[in-house]
Amino acid sequence: MDLITNLGIGFATAATPYNLVHCFAGVFLGTFIGVLPGVGPLAAVAMLLPVTFYLPPETALVMLAGVYYGAEYGGSIASILLNIPGTPSASVTCLDGYPLAQKGRAGVALFITAMASFFGGVFGVVVMALLSPVLAEFALSFGPAEYFSVMVLGLIAASVVSNSGVLRGVIMVCAGILLGTVGVDVNSGETRFTGGIQELRDGVSLVVVAMGLFGISEVIVSVRGATQSYATTKISMRDFFPTGAEWIRSIAPAVRGSVVGSFFGTLPGTGQTVASFVGYALEKRISKNGENFGKGAIEGVVVPESANNAAAQTAFIPTLTLGIPGSTTMALMLGALMIHGITPGPRLITEHPELFWGLIVSFLFGNLFLLVLNIPLIGLWVRLLRIPHLYLYPAVVILICVGVYSIDNSVFDIWITLLFGMLGYVMRLYRFEPAPLLIGFVLGPMMEEFFRRTMLLSRGDPLVFLERPGSAALLIAAALLLAWALLPKGTIKRLLLPQKDI
Repeated sequence: MDLITNLGIGFATAATPYNLVHCFAGVFLGTFIGVLPGVGPLAAVAMLLPVTFYLPPETALVMLAGVYYGAEYGGSIASILLNIPGTPSASVTCLDGYPLAQKGRAGVALFITAMASFFGGVFGVVVMALLSPVLAEFALSFGPAEYFSVMVLGLIAASVVSNSGVLRGVIMVCAGILLGTVGVDVNSGETRFTGGIQELRDGVSLVVVAMGLFGISEVIVSVRGATQSYATTKISMRDFFPTGAEWIRSIAPAVRGSVVGSFFGTLPGTGQTVASFVGYALEKRISKNGENFGKGAIEGVVVPESANNAAAQTAFIPTLTLGIPGSTTMALMLGALMIHGITPGPRLITEHPELFWGLIVSFLFGNLFLLVLNIPLIGLWVRLLRIPHLYLYPAVVILICVGVYSIDNSVFDIWITLLFGMLGYVMRLYRFEPAPLLIGFVLGPMMEEFFRRTMLLSRGDPLVFLERPGSAALLIAAALLLAWALLPKGTIKRLLLPQKDI
């Protein structure tokens, strides 16, 4: 009864015409900003944050939340059509979404992305409504050792998703970790691996790495004739719908991806990126269609998108109930609340129920708006692929350069992006995939930080990672995932289950 009462409060807040208009505006603007290469949710929320200063706190948060998960979806559109991930988590969508587009099934990929995003988002909202207090306490019980182990699990999952082999995946993850160490060390203040270049003191930007490895390298590959024209035939609305068999194959992956995303979304510092990689790695291993992953498998689009959007919703749990931002974007959300005089924390639900429950209900409306808005626009997105390459690729390069330059107003970042583009092209020639490198780059610095904290708290005893049950369980899961990837299918099953006498 309490839940029904709280949801009634939420509907009374979110269903007002004023809040619905701002929710739709946030989703609309977030989607279109997210489509632009190099401009992700963080930039979208930052650009529109000043607009919300003059709005009521409930309306401001509803609009910013719409911008946030609208931009997450927009990043997936660029991933599928141009192999340019708008966010690190969208780089997993590239693995199967872009091959589908190359096969002339971009409409199917975008449609199933919209459906998987909607399912994952609604799943995350349900989890948030039912289990927010419990999950908040669970996230609070995580210490540095557990977070380090979660990072290890995420890196192992990133190695496993590589279609060119686990060994190449591990090499790419390690390269990403090393790249993440460039810049000033947070603890000692010493400058590391900059080669005396002042512009690298703050490290290499994530957008620079992603745009170079995925966007610029794809342009080089396409210009050299490694790919065919994307779409040469007329596409009707009927061509957007997956086949009946693909619908059936998508149900279980959507559920599994949503569960994984809801779990990792509650953990500050992990969220969508780890959720997408872990969900994809597990699905690739257990799926009967696993050998087609990376070649345009529909499940390879469903899992990361459902995990990504479920995590995007549940990421608000630690942010609102604990006051712990899980990412820079969530930190902006906290800033917006504080500007309106609201302090996030355990007492937010009781002191401001209309804000908390109104936000949860607005997620339902926002995800519905995303679905209604983007399905009719699939034809428009697919038509982008009909633009002659003579005009498309220069436009893509210009958009990438503008997006990269807008971060720090630095021409140096543009040159580094082009350098990573050439590096990405060479990697593709030798079958080294960029996605594991990107996840290593994202999680490496955080893993180092949590490792140092754990060593300080344990006085240098490395056994603490095995003495804490949560950390030990995560490390065991990482070891099993690695063994599962290295061993032939069925080996572990034969070892664990009794065999029939011959």
